[in-house]
Amino acid sequence: MSSTDDLWRMLDQITGMPWGAGQIAAVEQLVQRADAADDPHLAFAARMLATNAYVYGGEPAKSFVTFSWCLTEFDREPRPYHERHAHTLFWYFKYMANALVNFPAVPLVRTYGVLDDMERRYRAGGHSVQAVHKYRHRVARHIGAADEAEEWYRQWVTAPRDRLSDCAGCDPTSQVSYLAQLGRDEEAVALAEPVLAGRLTCSEQPQAILTALMLPYLRTGRTEQARDAHRLAYRRHRRHLADLGEIGEHVEFCALTGNDTRGLEIVERHLEWLDRAPSPAAAMRFAAAGALLLGRLATAGPAGGAAGELTVHRRAYGDRPAADVPVGVLAAELAATAKELGAQFDARNGTTEQSEQVVRWLTAEPVVDYLPLSASLRRRVSAPGTGPAPAAAGPAASDPGTGDVAPARAPYDGPVPVPAEATVDELLDLAEELWRTHRPAGMAEVLAAFDDRFADTDLPARALARRSEMRAAQLFGAGDRAGSIAANREAMARYRDLGDTVLAEVVAGRLGPLLHESGSADEGMVLSRGAVEHLDRHGNARQRAAASLRLAALLSRTQAGEEALALIDRVDLAAADDPYLSVQAALHRTQLLGQLGRQEEYGPAAEHAYRVSRELGISEYLVPAAIWYAQSVDDPAERVAICDEALPVAPAEALLPLRVTRGQALLATGRPAEAVDELVEAVALCVEQDADGIDYLRFDLANAYRLGGRLGEAAEVAEEAVAGLDRAGRQADADQSRYLLAGIYRGLDEPEPALALLDQLAENLDGPDNLPGRGQMLEEAGDILYDTDRDSLAAQRFAAAAEAYRLAGLPQHELRARRREAAALLWSPDVPGALAAVGRAERVAAGLTAGEPVEPAVVWELSMLADTAARVLAQSGQLDEALDRLAGVPDKLRSIEAFGEAAQVEVFGGELLLDSGRPAQAEPVLRRVLGGLPTGSDPARRTAWLLARALDQLDRSAEADALRAEHGLTADD
Repeated sequence: MSSTDDLWRMLDQITGMPWGAGQIAAVEQLVQRADAADDPHLAFAARMLATNAYVYGGEPAKSFVTFSWCLTEFDREPRPYHERHAHTLFWYFKYMANALVNFPAVPLVRTYGVLDDMERRYRAGGHSVQAVHKYRHRVARHIGAADEAEEWYRQWVTAPRDRLSDCAGCDPTSQVSYLAQLGRDEEAVALAEPVLAGRLTCSEQPQAILTALMLPYLRTGRTEQARDAHRLAYRRHRRHLADLGEIGEHVEFCALTGNDTRGLEIVERHLEWLDRAPSPAAAMRFAAAGALLLGRLATAGPAGGAAGELTVHRRAYGDRPAADVPVGVLAAELAATAKELGAQFDARNGTTEQSEQVVRWLTAEPVVDYLPLSASLRRRVSAPGTGPAPAAAGPAASDPGTGDVAPARAPYDGPVPVPAEATVDELLDLAEELWRTHRPAGMAEVLAAFDDRFADTDLPARALARRSEMRAAQLFGAGDRAGSIAANREAMARYRDLGDTVLAEVVAGRLGPLLHESGSADEGMVLSRGAVEHLDRHGNARQRAAASLRLAALLSRTQAGEEALALIDRVDLAAADDPYLSVQAALHRTQLLGQLGRQEEYGPAAEHAYRVSRELGISEYLVPAAIWYAQSVDDPAERVAICDEALPVAPAEALLPLRVTRGQALLATGRPAEAVDELVEAVALCVEQDADGIDYLRFDLANAYRLGGRLGEAAEVAEEAVAGLDRAGRQADADQSRYLLAGIYRGLDEPEPALALLDQLAENLDGPDNLPGRGQMLEEAGDILYDTDRDSLAAQRFAAAAEAYRLAGLPQHELRARRREAAALLWSPDVPGALAAVGRAERVAAGLTAGEPVEPAVVWELSMLADTAARVLAQSGQLDEALDRLAGVPDKLRSIEAFGEAAQVEVFGGELLLDSGRPAQAEPVLRRVLGGLPTGSDPARRTAWLLARALDQLDRSAEADALRAEHGLTADD
């Protein structure tokens, strides 16, 4: 092995790393080591890799140096390896032509010189100059030379394409951008349609062309396509510092579609990138878009709060501390940045094009009033809610009629026949009955007739007191609490003047809660307690029950839940003989048990409240009872049925908890598509009502989207949940959403953001109480790295996971992680490291087998460890030792019915026998395994190939050929 073999292997590993700071740091180290090793080929290859890493990692200015070095080396002393890199080197000319324009400190003449050199080399090599025309067009657009840009565009699109042309997605992307700038949106869309219908394999696509299409889609009325383009493209751009300019386009899109809060989230997420922008051009684009959006927020302000209260969190950078900056202040700062950069470009270019472009960005007007972008929001939202999950609706403020639940309009409330000859007392009795039975419309009709008939009558004092009492009820129902308080005081005073202390205390019992809620808490509590004490001695059973329930409701709002519950439990409901009071008592009791956390009693109480509410048949009682009962039952299908009964009669304020409960139940019953519809509606209601818990609902909705196979929408909603919960400081809940999101990313085949989330989770769980979770996150991160062939890094994660499991006292998990560490090291390839990892795993295994009997799961792990150890030993040339490790393993696997794994181990054993020159022993092993495998399967074909090889070594070529023919193999397979 030469001294540079490890460096070449390092180059291969760096090539597979994701773009960004990590890859850049690694390749810079490689360049230094390559120079020290004095290997010209390696030094050239490392700088070629560095050029690409700088461009896509967000530091293109550094690529100027590495590209120039490679070009000089290429011209100075031709080497055999130069030819292998020539195409890539010529391709990188496009990187340079594009990047140089983006730095105002670089004279424009230098860009023209690169384009001239590029054209000369392309022509000398027999290549088309189509790409040269494209980048000359790019420069002309940049300086505002409209006629020149149009001419270069014509030459670009008419010149023949070849291998040095930009890909089938990137070329149209630039064309779409130009057409959109000219307002030729329909042409832009038509040009892009066949591109999007095809297969795009470039790393910059389809996000680049979708970003270019957002405004053409929007301006031509294709709002659904515009929304989808934004959502898909931004999700890909947001991971790459190099795409800061394109991210600015997404911020602008949010500003032009009424999505200021969504845009604010994007600005806040990427604001720190502005301090290390990939280029001044990207900084100018992002700053201008950010200023546009933040300026809109500063002018309008978020719903429900003053504009001055809205801030953007800016992370610390260099000597600048972290700070929350008001949106207006930051908007002005970003606008100044964009204008200053525009002026720098114009000074370099000798035109005013870039300053004028900045003004156009800063003054852009919305294209539509509001375009829903989020999969979880169909309506405009100014600020995401945070806080605990929504509570179920329940008994509300005290009603002045019964002292209990403030009623919604009952479904049967309507016209009431008013007796023509009814007396004063008869009409008041009828109105009072309608009030008691929660028919406010009927009561209002009767009282209107009363006022009309007796307007000019000198009413008795008792009738006036009763009318004041009912006026208080009507004013309360209309939302006039102050008027209701005044009317109740008037009624109470009239009853006292009459010497009717019982009715005076009945009114006092209603007045107490109203005063308590209106700022006179002490007086309210005194009146309520006094009413209960007086009526307990002098009132009838119904009056006593109603007063106690009113006081219980008031106590429940003052955190005196135990006293309130005791008060309800001593009410003699049988003596009161009033089904309305019985239902109210059941509702209050259920609510109190829930508040007090007495879960064993809560379920039966909720069931009782639901049953008596159904018997009474009034929606304002049925709905909260249904919500509580649904939340208490174990069977999700039953929860759905209960919600289905309540939804048709539910008032608007009860729809949210019903939708939430039903959506979660549908999810639990395996009906994610229906759950999505329910939870989308719940999120919209949560926003409209400015209710707490929207991010918890988003978690449920994201999970429903995931289970329904709609992963793109799931990612969108889960991202919103994470952001909202982070803002609320709810790390544990945010971490749960992160874990969900990591799984969604894996399903979308987006390993890098999934890996970043798992690493963040592992860091967040770095505590003695969280070791099992930390181990799991590290192990899942290792999965991703292993699946993407970053085996050395995977081994590091598996080793860290094993250590977390060890500290947590979970030896079986530790064994699994150690085994996987060994496998990853084997593939890295680091055979010595793999052997050491096997040794660590076997020490863990020794502790697991100390007791008997061994659990099946442990048998499986031990068997898989033996298989891994054998593979490592075989790779190190120790074939006999490898065979010894496999002895008896297939039988152990079959004993726990792991037949597939048993066959896998036996096939490997047969292969080892072949490699060690023992085909006669290998043949029966392989033949036996082949007989048990499904014909045509990959394991069967692999086994047949090995068996044919054994037959060839035994000079039974005819049998080998027949076996190959039977399984569709050739001698070259």
